[in-house]
Amino acid sequence: MKKQIFFFEIIPSYIIVLMPAFLITGPFLSDLGVSIVAISFLINSKKNNLLKYYNNIYFKVFIIFWIILIISSLLSNNILISLKNSFFYFRFGFFSLCFWFLIEKNEKILHYLFYSIIICFISLIIDGYVQYFFEENLFGIKLHGGNRVSSFFGSELILGSYLARFFPILFGLFVFIDHKLKIKNKKLLFILTLTFILSEGLIVLSGERVALFFMNLSAIFIILMINDYKRYRFWTYVGSLLLILGLIFIFPKTQDRIITQTIDGFTSSNSETNKEKKIYIFTKTHHEMYVTGLKIFNDNKVFGVGPRQYRNVCKDYDESKLACQNHPHNTYIELLSEAGIFGFALVLGTFLLIIFFSMMQFFNNIFNKKKKFFNDFELCLLSAIIISLWPLIPTGSFFNNWMSITYYFPIGMFLWSRYSNNK
Repeated sequence: MKKQIFFFEIIPSYIIVLMPAFLITGPFLSDLGVSIVAISFLINSKKNNLLKYYNNIYFKVFIIFWIILIISSLLSNNILISLKNSFFYFRFGFFSLCFWFLIEKNEKILHYLFYSIIICFISLIIDGYVQYFFEENLFGIKLHGGNRVSSFFGSELILGSYLARFFPILFGLFVFIDHKLKIKNKKLLFILTLTFILSEGLIVLSGERVALFFMNLSAIFIILMINDYKRYRFWTYVGSLLLILGLIFIFPKTQDRIITQTIDGFTSSNSETNKEKKIYIFTKTHHEMYVTGLKIFNDNKVFGVGPRQYRNVCKDYDESKLACQNHPHNTYIELLSEAGIFGFALVLGTFLLIIFFSMMQFFNNIFNKKKKFFNDFELCLLSAIIISLWPLIPTGSFFNNWMSITYYFPIGMFLWSRYSNNK
């Protein structure tokens, strides 16, 4: 029995608590951790008959999506390469189930996770600002391109994405702990305030415009939806906006990246005289990738060309030689081209369902109706899920391991909260 607790509860708990740090080190430790957690839960389920964790809409939808990905791979032109990505995709779904199981066994894991994430944030903030002002971080990693902060991520420009995706989770855990303990910790609240404001400033210095959008989207969603800490979250958001405006005004290179390049990306000259302009979706390269992705879908409507196969098929459709990259840089166009209409419909349907119930709760709050679909903790987690599924923005690859972990990380906590409250 002690061995079972060690392998099925203690080891997976440590991995999940350390997962925010693993994601900073790169894909190896984080992906290894997810695989260990998923496999341990599968073995645990068989040994201890954990059927209740599988009898829910989340798992049923996930399994259908997984089967669609496998079928898509089997129909692709590169079966083995595509199947390697789609078959092992199951580990992300089981990772969320194991997370739910572990919280049910010991809620303290959420307390430990809160401190794990805030330590990661503080470390990134200190190192990131050191890197910006001294042109290299604590480990000698220099600014990327001479003006973009990447901190411990080095050549991978995902610092902003990391902060934006874990930002609502951190605040949600704080809300959960505060409700649980019913103790106003002023020192912790002060640290959290500085963390929030400085994180948003650091995202600006990273030059990651999508991450900046995600941070603001989740902040606005939380402010509009939650009941407690609404004023606190509003004023911290105001403070972060003032810092953002200050950084953009003081540092010309940051202003150029965030504002000038964003505006210029939507248009491009078609003649030497610069008189004729063509409007693009985000940039000319993004525009060409989206067009190419839709062309691929048009020829492979049902199951697409297989996960991670856009990069191999795009050369047959890319007339401009701009679009043939690893993925089309939009979640839904990637799903259309690689998983077809069925894979696309499941993910979009999930997103629309979340938006629908969120809007229902928003209007219930306005008209003072008692019915609440979600508590404040769940709303923070939902905001993390919403930014992962937001359609109208350039994104990383949906099937990238690092990205997938950030997608599925809040789901286990959300499932636990829903089912622990018998909703």
